[in-house]
Amino acid sequence: MPNLTRFVCFVLLTCFGFPAFSQKYKNFKVSVYSRAYETQKMGDTTGYLKPIWDEITRQLKVDKVYLETHRDLIIVDQKTLDIAKKFFKDRNIELAGGITYTISEPNRFQTFCYNDPNDRKKIKEIAEYTAKNFNEVILDDFFFTNCKDDGAIKDKGTRTWTQYRLDLMTDAAKNLVVGPAKTVNPKVKMIIKFPNWYEHFQGLGFNLEKEPAIFDGIYTGTETRDAVISAQHLQPYLGYNIVRYFSNIKPGGNGGGWVDPGGIGNFDRYAEQLWITLFAKAPETTLFDFRQLSRSIIPTDRAPWQGQKTSFDFDEMMQPINLDGGKPEKPTTIARAAGYAFETVDKFLGKLGNPIGIKSYRPYHAVGEDFLQNYLGMIGLPMDQRPTFPMDDSVILLTEEAAFDNNIVKEIKGNLTQGKSVIITSGLLKALQGKGIEDIVELRYTDRKALVKDFLAGSREVVHSEKAIMIPQIAYLTNDSWEMISGIDGPNGWPILHEADYSKGKFYVLTIPENFADLYNLPPEVLNIIRKALGSQMKVQIEGPANISLYVYDNNTCIVESFLPQATEIKIVTSREYKKLTDLQTNESVTGTARNPQRSWFQPKNDGTNVFSITLKPHSFRVFSFK
Repeated sequence: MPNLTRFVCFVLLTCFGFPAFSQKYKNFKVSVYSRAYETQKMGDTTGYLKPIWDEITRQLKVDKVYLETHRDLIIVDQKTLDIAKKFFKDRNIELAGGITYTISEPNRFQTFCYNDPNDRKKIKEIAEYTAKNFNEVILDDFFFTNCKDDGAIKDKGTRTWTQYRLDLMTDAAKNLVVGPAKTVNPKVKMIIKFPNWYEHFQGLGFNLEKEPAIFDGIYTGTETRDAVISAQHLQPYLGYNIVRYFSNIKPGGNGGGWVDPGGIGNFDRYAEQLWITLFAKAPETTLFDFRQLSRSIIPTDRAPWQGQKTSFDFDEMMQPINLDGGKPEKPTTIARAAGYAFETVDKFLGKLGNPIGIKSYRPYHAVGEDFLQNYLGMIGLPMDQRPTFPMDDSVILLTEEAAFDNNIVKEIKGNLTQGKSVIITSGLLKALQGKGIEDIVELRYTDRKALVKDFLAGSREVVHSEKAIMIPQIAYLTNDSWEMISGIDGPNGWPILHEADYSKGKFYVLTIPENFADLYNLPPEVLNIIRKALGSQMKVQIEGPANISLYVYDNNTCIVESFLPQATEIKIVTSREYKKLTDLQTNESVTGTARNPQRSWFQPKNDGTNVFSITLKPHSFRVFSFK
């Protein structure tokens, strides 16, 4: 047996250029990224590298390190790379290279000008140098161009900036990065990390249509930070949705999710980004970066709701630890927050199947109601975003960006004539006016707006929102289609959810508030009907307020997660055949009650359900199976 073991190790070393590595967590790998700024210091192993590495790995299990060779015109010299590579290989850490194609990241992410001959030469040299050193190389966020100098303006000609940059960066991917890298190292695996702002990629040259086929793999930026204090204002659910979306773009080729601790506010928000990435079944999580994992724990890292045994328990996280086997010591840096989050989800992640959700179509390079699916995810709708029209599911959701498909009305009709349900947003209704949507139902998206706080929903009783919500007024022909939910202002009202028959199918229009975040201010009674209509093909739904997300898996398991700062009671609603709910973290059984079939004309119909009441602690999740 020892001889066989040595033989296997020899084969792996010969074929792949590095030894076999054992995964330290059961259900995923953890990587740490080192910027060129830090990599260039790693020639000093005694005074710099070893103390930092020992402190990180005392608090966090690490499988892999990405050593960046270039950023902001800093190129790490070969001697330093050799020292760093040996250091990590001696510790049985998997190695890969990294490249950030920036001239000056602090100068609003100044990129290379990919049309400039001198810049093109530099880009190619960086790719070749890195590929000579590593059998795997990842490009950080900035493989795009924001160059608008006179040369770029001339080179663009009559093309739009979007088309020019898509063409330019596709050429650069093939001929300046991937091609040259594989010429010097045929074994190299080239990976492109796409950042979190996917709706706007095309304007800077990121090409979700063509680049995934050019590169060996893709990677996902799942950083959402704090939606208020961060300039991007991304919703937490994006960290899940974007992993699923990119995995649908390159099935089997999405290597993982990437999180940094910037703009988090507190450790709960950092942990949420990490475990949402893993809820989406990302096989690896990369922590950016070597420097930030050394950031000391400060008082504001403890969220105001701590002390309630929440999913991220700050006090438990601060207990003495030493994952290297030495004397346990009190955690000192943000690395322990990551380690604690990983340990929490690793206990149950293997019990979950493949993620499923409501299919929503975004054609390549489309814009319109930007990032809306992530707001819908925050009101309890499990999303499954896709780059092609979903023809197989019984229910699909289409937002304004679907108008970029010239055949969209025909495709909608095709699903309806097969007896399926299609939900479109008010934004898509507006975009398709005069383009054939009237052949399905004669609705008019008017230029008028309404400010509503009252809603007619479900029981046909008026329910209230604490905040007035601005909505577009949609007009319809009485008795040709029907309001399922109405927004009310005085003695007048307008559709929030509208239903029409077409052939054998059901056609719905969901009115989106002018401010997408006002979806969170809709009363639970309104949200519950929206969830029933959009999630009618799902085995499980939720009832309750917004800022609760639902993640569903194909083996009758689910996660419900609260982003609210207080304990919240919600209901989990399953199809009538599922009568038992089990908490997979505590093995506790939850007793449900049967609900009669729904046959009212003003609500989505069903054959009966079972309802389970649960409580979610602040910023916490629970994991269930249903049988």
